Parts: sequence; C-alpha cells; structure tokens
Amino acid sequence: MRVLDLSRVLAGPYATMVLADLGADVLKVERPGVGDDTRRWGPPFRGGDAAYFLSVNRGRRSVALDLTRPDHQQVLGRLMGAADVVVENFLPRHLARFGLDQIAPAPTSLARLD
Repeated sequence: MRVLDLSRVLAGPYATMVLADLGADVLKVERPGVGDDTRRWGPPFRGGDAAYFLSVNRGRRSVALDLTRPDHQQVLGRLMGAADVVVENFLPRHLARFGLDQIAPAPTSLARLD
C-alpha cells in the first residue's frame, strides 16, 4: 500500500506511523528548508531532529515540496495519483491555497460508526 502523508504535528503523522509499522510505503511531504514543525520540538534531539519527530515519523521517506509553486503542485498531483491513501490535516483555507480543495474522499465499503 502506498500512502502519501501531507499531515503534520500529531494526528496525521501518528496514523501514517501505524500504517508504516504495518508495512505501508509512506512518503511524507515537507516544506523545503523547514520540514515538519515537529523537527524542532525538543529537547531531546538526535542530530538536528527532535526525538518527538523521529518517533512519530518513523518508517517513512520524505520529499520537500513548496505547495505554493505550480511546478511542485504538479509533482504532488503525480504523487497523489500513485498513492492508495492520501492523509492530510490542512485547514480548509490552506487546501484551497495549495490547490488541494478538489480532494474528495474515495468511496468506501466501511460502515459508519455513528
């Protein structure tokens, strides 16, 4: 299973961590030059990254994309097309800003739990 991780901080990275632990191929998208905010949430640190970031974002590869750039949005579109699962936790206004407001949940056969 290929998972594209556009999430940050805790809920999304934790969910994709579990998927990676279960064998999914997870690719995390981070901001160029900055990365995920939690890379700096320390101490403790290992190398230049916070232990928090390393623990919750384990088991995945990452790529740096500036989602405000049209050429990077095209790369993101190709990555999304190759993914089985896309995980994101943007605010709705940021989805529109990055051109991601057209993401729609795929039909599912899972029953609702409410």
